[in-house]
Amino acid sequence: MPVVDLLVSSTLAFVITATILGLLIGSFLNVVIHRIPLIMQRDWERQCHELMDSKAPTQSTLTLSRPRSRCPDCGKAIPALDNIPILSYLILGGRCRACRAPISIRYPLIELLTGVLSAIVAAHFGFSWACLGALLLTWLLIALTFIDVDKQLLPDNLTLPLLWMGLVFNLFNVFTDLTSAVIGAISGYMALWLVYQLFRLITGKEGMGYGDFKLLAALGAWLGWQFLPVIIILSSLVGAVLGICLILFKQHQHSQPIPFGPYLAAAGWLALIWGEQLNHAYLRLAGLA
Repeated sequence: MPVVDLLVSSTLAFVITATILGLLIGSFLNVVIHRIPLIMQRDWERQCHELMDSKAPTQSTLTLSRPRSRCPDCGKAIPALDNIPILSYLILGGRCRACRAPISIRYPLIELLTGVLSAIVAAHFGFSWACLGALLLTWLLIALTFIDVDKQLLPDNLTLPLLWMGLVFNLFNVFTDLTSAVIGAISGYMALWLVYQLFRLITGKEGMGYGDFKLLAALGAWLGWQFLPVIIILSSLVGAVLGICLILFKQHQHSQPIPFGPYLAAAGWLALIWGEQLNHAYLRLAGLA
């Protein structure tokens, strides 16, 4: 096929294609980030009504595809031409076409972030199965990051498929061997679970949620146990520095929990792209290389 041949032979064409695809996926991720917590909340409410043997209120169908996206202010459905990533936002001046209510700049920023990270992944891995896996991992990490920022929640319906996808890819030794992937999944979960238990034993408080354990297990399944120390160190350092800065600049209350998932996701993505270099630097600093 001529198109496939072009993508294989031209790095530039492949990176541009991945960028455009990333922008489109970023638009869909905005829907995922907004709707998955709502879908989960409705499911919890339905289960509560079933336990109480009471009738749940009738609600309209809500999935990732239905109903169509609407303006939260006027309720008007957003036409396809107003859903073009970044471009529609710029043309409309960041406002709804119907009621002129402002649209959050976060939507185009997530689209831009997804496009840029997709381009980096494509340039790093080239046209390969590893690139496909890395793109899927990148997109799911972006969704998990912003859901955790908004709701302090890492949904099982994203973290668990992410873990299994990592094991499936490594069944064919795409990122690491299957043994390292399985040990990585087990070690990733157990490492944070032990930290959680020790913190609760010492302080009587819960320091993190089980979603963090599952996310690190998923990263271990994708990258192998060898990269877990670097991921944990990077995420802890970045989380500590940003947490202290937020508190110092009065942007965060001492008693308000800070989600750890975004730092794990960022560290995991850095390990995906520059894991070998980071591992070597860590081993040198530790005097092990």
